[in-house]
Amino acid sequence: MKKSFCVILALAFSLVCCSCTDSLSNNGKERFSSSFFDLFDTASSVIAYDNSQKDFDKHFEQFHKKLEEYYRLYDIYNSYDDVVNLYTLNNQAKDGPVKVDGRIIDLLEYCKYVYDLSTGRTNICFGTVLSIWSQSRKRGIDNPDEAALPDMKELKAAAEHTGIDSLVIDREKSTVYFSDPAIKLDVGAVAKGYAVREVCRWAKENLWSSAAISIGGNVCTFGYKNDDGKTLWNIGIENPDLSANDYLENVKITDLSVVTSGDYQRYYTVDGKRYCHIINTETLMPSEYMSSVSVICDDSALGDALSTTLFNMTIEQGKKMIEKMQGVEAVWVDKEYNKTYSAGFEKYIEGQKQ
Repeated sequence: MKKSFCVILALAFSLVCCSCTDSLSNNGKERFSSSFFDLFDTASSVIAYDNSQKDFDKHFEQFHKKLEEYYRLYDIYNSYDDVVNLYTLNNQAKDGPVKVDGRIIDLLEYCKYVYDLSTGRTNICFGTVLSIWSQSRKRGIDNPDEAALPDMKELKAAAEHTGIDSLVIDREKSTVYFSDPAIKLDVGAVAKGYAVREVCRWAKENLWSSAAISIGGNVCTFGYKNDDGKTLWNIGIENPDLSANDYLENVKITDLSVVTSGDYQRYYTVDGKRYCHIINTETLMPSEYMSSVSVICDDSALGDALSTTLFNMTIEQGKKMIEKMQGVEAVWVDKEYNKTYSAGFEKYIEGQKQ
């Protein structure tokens, strides 16, 4: 359920592991940028205003280090020396309570909240089902002539071990236990957005007054472009119609995040039909409602979770959900690339009155 690289900074550039100055703000700070590819298995970039190249490089290193801490804690695929992470839980929590970092407790409790909010459409205990689809997709990509769908009987058997109540969290003792030894965590629908939220809040308090940060398309902004107290950040939302020559929309925001889920970058083809990576928890099949959903809100973690949740709903269902939430807007793109906006989304579109 990882997000595709669907939302990018409209003015970001593609330099790798380096930085450069761009412009001078009214208060004398300069604009610097840097990109990296080593965390969350995705392309990421930072634009921020700082006093000098030396200061930016120092602050960027601190930002990267902090984000790497979350990346290692939330990694379900790899183990690291002296780190008890989600990979550790998937291998050991069936045998008894495992003591973990408080940031894992925070994430897992938030994911339980998301499960309730989404009425089960976003479920981090769905790893048994998702791993079957991941294996089938990999085989299909590696050998297109032999691409096939997973066996539904196997999927249904795996779905018997996806109960969120099997995830037993003891905050006081900081432990996690799987009461069903067969469950597996897959936090791809929430973890990146949660990490971005936490690290961007930290960066705002400790590093920069103005920045636009894109971690694999999960965009978080604070302060202002030019660090001038008035110019909003311009964020481009990628068009799911890959034949188009422009963004789906350009939105102007600050102190907000933009997150997108889409069906057009991570998929495989079976008998001429494309199957995307986002799996519907009710049908156990890839979602087919639409091409993409983009969410704007002040919480990157919520935006990440909602973009997956809305992707697993009809547009009508999704609009009803968004209408009940304050400070959250969305744009849906159906299979024919028609756009549908929530009531307040268009106020963010470039050129609209703020």
